[in-house]
Amino acid sequence: MRRFAKILGVLALLIAAIALWKRDEITRFQAVLGMFKPDRIVQNFSHMDSAFLTRDIPIMAPVMPLPQGAAMPPIDGLVAWKDARSVTGFVVLHNGALVAEDYRLGTTAQDRRISWSVAKSYLSALFGIVMAEGAIASLDDPVTKYAPELTGTAYDGASVRDVLTMQSGVKFNEDYLDFWSDINKMGRVLALGQSMDGFAEGLREHDHAPGQEWQYVSIDTHVIGMVIRGATGRGIVDLMQEKLIGPMGLEAAPFYVTDGFYEPFVLGGLNLTTRDYARMGQLFLDHGRRGNTQIVPEGWVDTSTSRQANTAAGAIGYGYQWWVPDGAVAGEFLARGIYGQYIYVNRAAGVVVAVNAADRSFREPQSYPSNIAMFRAIATAYQ
Repeated sequence: MRRFAKILGVLALLIAAIALWKRDEITRFQAVLGMFKPDRIVQNFSHMDSAFLTRDIPIMAPVMPLPQGAAMPPIDGLVAWKDARSVTGFVVLHNGALVAEDYRLGTTAQDRRISWSVAKSYLSALFGIVMAEGAIASLDDPVTKYAPELTGTAYDGASVRDVLTMQSGVKFNEDYLDFWSDINKMGRVLALGQSMDGFAEGLREHDHAPGQEWQYVSIDTHVIGMVIRGATGRGIVDLMQEKLIGPMGLEAAPFYVTDGFYEPFVLGGLNLTTRDYARMGQLFLDHGRRGNTQIVPEGWVDTSTSRQANTAAGAIGYGYQWWVPDGAVAGEFLARGIYGQYIYVNRAAGVVVAVNAADRSFREPQSYPSNIAMFRAIATAYQ
């Protein structure tokens, strides 16, 4: 019994030592497990830097002004929609002026909120910039030309265009409600300080051949980041600061959630204020131009926000990491993230709507249509 007690004591000490050694990883893992719980989701979404490794993106340009405009006309059902969708931040611009702004559920204008997949549209903008500068020769180049470490993986044979349009064919389970899905395994890679590059390199299976069918695969966006890094020899944070975030003129320095090697989680880890999300919408409403400065090439703005993927007829369309609503008018498009994150642009109406939310019902059938209907109701008020 004494020997057994000693063994238990040694084991307890070892467990305590390991827990101390891996304290940060354990804390982040616990954060992932509790990320979407009803009593924590709002706080978590506004304070991702308290749970994960992060990197700030410095800002350098004068802030893009959002002059106060006349109050937005009353919109039927707006308050009920905000309640139903658990909206936390809501900003509307009309012709560049701020016409509506609201912060809810205990959040403030200063909160830097998680973008989730809205971040994909930012990476697309950066891609368009570096391609126009000549770093990437063609969308039809294989991804392995710029990211040779993907040779022999599921991405071997996919083109840059394939990953931009989510047509890589890579087998990937995107079910957020399945603990063992690929998307949730990826979340645990972040929490445990592992490598996102390594995760992408570990994928080996296909659902179909590259370029044939559209299937939303979030890791495709990480591969776009690998292509950009390989083509330029530079990191995403530095490029974002120099070429997009910096010259755009934001009011608060954004930050990226990162993996254990401080590589940005480019497919969903960007955090900004709601007003700064609206500034991205205004930049794209203005064809990528701020004042006299062309930040994102106009041709890329138009191409990336129009239908490019083989999505089903009569359904939502997909460009190069931007969405196109069914029945869209010219210049109507959006960035979209889980749990209710949106940047909606309607160029004809001169309207940008930026929304952050903690909508745990975002997967329910009525969620997306109700959001598009509300955005279009706002745009209609200005037409």
